[in-house]
Amino acid sequence: MEFIDEALLAYCEEHTSQEDALLLKITRETQAKVLMPRMISGHLQGKMLELFVKMLQPKTILEIGTYTGYSGICMARGLSKSGKLITLDINDELETMVRGFFKESGLASQIDYRLGNALELLPSISGPFDMVFIDADKINYAKYYDLVIDKVPSGGIILADNVLWSGKILVNPGQKIDKDTQAILDFNAKVQADPRVENALFPIRDGVMVARKI
Repeated sequence: MEFIDEALLAYCEEHTSQEDALLLKITRETQAKVLMPRMISGHLQGKMLELFVKMLQPKTILEIGTYTGYSGICMARGLSKSGKLITLDINDELETMVRGFFKESGLASQIDYRLGNALELLPSISGPFDMVFIDADKINYAKYYDLVIDKVPSGGIILADNVLWSGKILVNPGQKIDKDTQAILDFNAKVQADPRVENALFPIRDGVMVARKI
């Protein structure tokens, strides 16, 4: 994500509603205790997700990739009292930490946190999902999209993180492409060509694809 100018990013964050103590705590503990802490959604993207939820007012959100719970808490904060977040993650080593953060947020009753392989879990989760946030292993983005698209009603949205992949999606002719970069390129092309959605790719953080079901 180093391709975004640090001064511009700092300016954006300075003009975004501030993080509270819990979100700052999640960021600190993720950086101190978890491998690859850059995977956390963070201030700017977290607030964007919260605002999306407040504007869309989804009844059910599906998140694929909980990590340490930052994005999940941001989205859950935008829900109405009857709304629900289902969040899936394969890393059971983070469970105690994540459940602790969810409890501390006061929103644990609205968060359905499930551990396991999302490719195996998704077929048994019926939906509908008014909002989906994909932020997991890049190699399976297209598969996740295929598993959820028919469970998203008209007007619902699917968001996918890291679709600029630190700028590596800009490929020169003849350049060798690693499998994750190719997966992101294939996913972006898939959404762009899908007549079931209207979409926009936003250069926020590491890129967010937003697709609205027509």
